[in-house]
Amino acid sequence: MAGRQGAAAARESSPSARTRRLPVGAEVVDGGVHFRVWAPDRHQVDVVIDGRVTSLVREERAHEEGAGKEGVGYFSALVPGASEDTRYKFRLDGGELYPDPVSRRQPEGPHGPSQVVDPSRFAWSDASWGGVALEGQVIYEMHVGTFTRAGTWTAATAELERLRGVCSVIEMMPVAEFPGDFGWGYDGVDLFAPAHVYGAPDDLCAFVKRAHELGFGVILDVVYNHIGPDGNYLTQFSKSYFTEKHKTDWGGAINYDAFGSEAVREFFVANAGFWIDEYHFDGLRLDATQAIFDESTPHLLEEIGRRVRECARGRSTIVVAENEEQESRLVRPLEEKGFALDAVWNDDLHHSAIVALTGQAEAYFSDHRGAPQEFVSAAKHGYLFQGQRYTWQKSRRGTWARGVPPQRFVTFLENHDQVANTGGGKRLHRRAHPGRLRALTAFILLGPGTPMLFQGQEFGSDAPFVYFAHHTGELAAAVNKGRTEFLRQFPSARGAAVDDPAAPSSFTRCKLRFTDEGRHGEALALHRDLFALRRDDPTVRSQARHGIDGAVLGSSTFVLRLFGETGGDDRLLIVNLGPDLKLASAPEPLLACPHGGPWAQLWSSEDPRYGGDGAPEPDTNEGWRIRAESTVLLAPSKNSDG
Repeated sequence: MAGRQGAAAARESSPSARTRRLPVGAEVVDGGVHFRVWAPDRHQVDVVIDGRVTSLVREERAHEEGAGKEGVGYFSALVPGASEDTRYKFRLDGGELYPDPVSRRQPEGPHGPSQVVDPSRFAWSDASWGGVALEGQVIYEMHVGTFTRAGTWTAATAELERLRGVCSVIEMMPVAEFPGDFGWGYDGVDLFAPAHVYGAPDDLCAFVKRAHELGFGVILDVVYNHIGPDGNYLTQFSKSYFTEKHKTDWGGAINYDAFGSEAVREFFVANAGFWIDEYHFDGLRLDATQAIFDESTPHLLEEIGRRVRECARGRSTIVVAENEEQESRLVRPLEEKGFALDAVWNDDLHHSAIVALTGQAEAYFSDHRGAPQEFVSAAKHGYLFQGQRYTWQKSRRGTWARGVPPQRFVTFLENHDQVANTGGGKRLHRRAHPGRLRALTAFILLGPGTPMLFQGQEFGSDAPFVYFAHHTGELAAAVNKGRTEFLRQFPSARGAAVDDPAAPSSFTRCKLRFTDEGRHGEALALHRDLFALRRDDPTVRSQARHGIDGAVLGSSTFVLRLFGETGGDDRLLIVNLGPDLKLASAPEPLLACPHGGPWAQLWSSEDPRYGGDGAPEPDTNEGWRIRAESTVLLAPSKNSDG
């Protein structure tokens, strides 16, 4: 064939002194580009560049290390003359052309050619950046496509300063290459290629670089439980990527523990490290880990956590897991047979909060009452369901979480899923009483968990957030049908129109409008003041390091006592989600000031700056007077004895 480089020439070419970053993929080395791919089901693999065909050499040396049959199936070659920006595809067994499974860029989308990227070319300036540890952080969930009108990394970078004083860590929703012009990102198919619709790889690097300059950590949401259906060519290279041994909501599971899984595991573990190494992310959020099936030792999640830390090279990192089954072992240390991840989302607390805010206890909210004891228990114990029967699922839910520190539970009132699951994508400020929403916002941001905000929540954005995915044809129809059927579990949403996920209007109406900041300045002031209070008050910042207790004071009221290093550092957080509460006598020792005499109010959600009606001192000589639908933070009065 014209332009073909012979196998002998390729065999003589190997990576130079410039070592590979990843076990597979196309990497710029001295003398050209080194291509390596795992395709054990194929007899011949060629790389095709502008019509020029180079045969990759099948490697067999894995046998020498005792890897057995699972270690074979790699093809590689050095291609002189190839360089950064070279576009290429792989030809399999002389037939069809496919993009690289480890492509670092897909400039024309998942069906087009792959493009060589040299990550060493970007000029980083964050050598002194120490990363971010979990303690003391406030997370901000961001969808790049809707964070700005332009929907690009460059546009998002220009708006980063808006987030100063609101959060400390940005959690970016998935950005792996996906089909179409828009989507949530959970149908990614090229896991090493940042989505071209958001810009070039260097634009993502520039975003992270600027975030670090401003003091923000950045973690990335990644999906290791399934691969999207459109543009997924992994099975063309090997059927071993998936297994029928386990089932997920998306069909056969990714193969982490059956025959052929060794290379599959390395593919995903390498991807976890890739984002930390090449894009300087400060950690990951792992989507739906209950659908990651692995009966091996060590578990894949443990390996991912270890690889993230290794690739950070001494920087602090955060790995957060979503886990519907509420497995506490995800965040337990290795010596307790855990996976040593950093945090888990606490859906239970969210569900109780939604019932308290809206009164709607339907579908998966139906096991929650929004009662004061639920908030006390969530603050002290994390998950509310730790093995008890869960009526909605007709089974037991959750695992024992005793001993898990409070900061390991990520707490929130909104996230991408929960806003979209209202059907119309309404934000909470459109569904809840303003005073009650302010009160629970304060509970989340001053409580012992690790708070998370969803983009726009900080200024009461009027932009909805619905499900959108730019599929076409039968797949688009199936996704639309599936979304409609999913929302039918909510009786309040039945009969309501469901946004077509594939319609451009579904996507564009979700874009934030920063002009809303001016219209909702009270909400922004609330979030900024709470962030500052969390950052500056040593007892709140310690996240119950010195202990926490709580009690129910009334049918809608509860108190948390955050113990400080000394009694004089104690704080009371009193939350009232109902009418005014008057206690002429309060037989609750948690309300006792450590040195006698009254508590002083440090902060109230009823401050007129936030749209409240004013906040008198709650602890008086005539007893306690707690304003309706409010939260107050109290400290021992300086006039107290001692």
